[in-house]
Amino acid sequence: MPDSLAILAPGLLGGSVAMAARHYGAAGRITVWARRPEVRLKLRGQPWCDAVADTPEEAVREAKIVIVCAPVDQIVPLIRQLAPALTPESIVTDVGSVKAEICRLATAALAGRARFVGSHPMAGSEKTGWENGRADLFVRRTVFVTPLEETDPAAAQRVTAFWAALDAEVVTIAPDAHDEIVAHISHLPQVLASTLCAALAQREVRWRNYSGGGLRDTTRIAGGDPKLWKTILEQNRDEVLRALRFYQEELHAMERALANRDWSEVQAMLERGKAYRDQFRPIP
Repeated sequence: MPDSLAILAPGLLGGSVAMAARHYGAAGRITVWARRPEVRLKLRGQPWCDAVADTPEEAVREAKIVIVCAPVDQIVPLIRQLAPALTPESIVTDVGSVKAEICRLATAALAGRARFVGSHPMAGSEKTGWENGRADLFVRRTVFVTPLEETDPAAAQRVTAFWAALDAEVVTIAPDAHDEIVAHISHLPQVLASTLCAALAQREVRWRNYSGGGLRDTTRIAGGDPKLWKTILEQNRDEVLRALRFYQEELHAMERALANRDWSEVQAMLERGKAYRDQFRPIP
């Protein structure tokens, strides 16, 4: 019998987890909790959940797997709040895009009560809200599972198996290594897209009406929630700064090549970029 599942603060990712778990039969009873009463009201009667709890404690009381889908700065406080309602058989994970501090603090908060294993699905979108969730959101998408050295291996294996049951491709990695990777492949692109739009906003406003697919494709993620991204950048500040400095070296190299009319170097950089982009895995 699949484990009972509790999902706290179901936005795009949490709603998709519930939909996928129901679709793939990866969970038994699915209970959800949302902070706002009006959201809980809308969630009642959704075919992908069996119950909507009024409190986090009520949601997790009988759950074997708990997935916390709150913004990254709210994950640990929420785990501390629900800790007394958990049992030693409970496994808690999350979907936060920053892992090192969350994993350490959440593990400490649950010591002697339950087990924590960090997760991060690389399946987000500029769209938000469970209304935009999809049962196939995780299909062939990377999901990082980030146990600490002291994490119970059996708990890490159960979290890995859960994500694999949603047809995700699971990568197990240390939390600090995860934060370095996503600073470069996720947080840096967000900063570049947002700052490009912020810079262009200072130019003639009509220019945006002339843009083709290039600008639209490059800046799609700039449409994400600024408050959410500010919190992510706060949580992963040091790694994002290192990623920015790394990128600035490449940008300065392009600037020097253009200033010196070094067209062979300009072409070489464009070719390196194309080669990297051409080797991306196709997204289903």
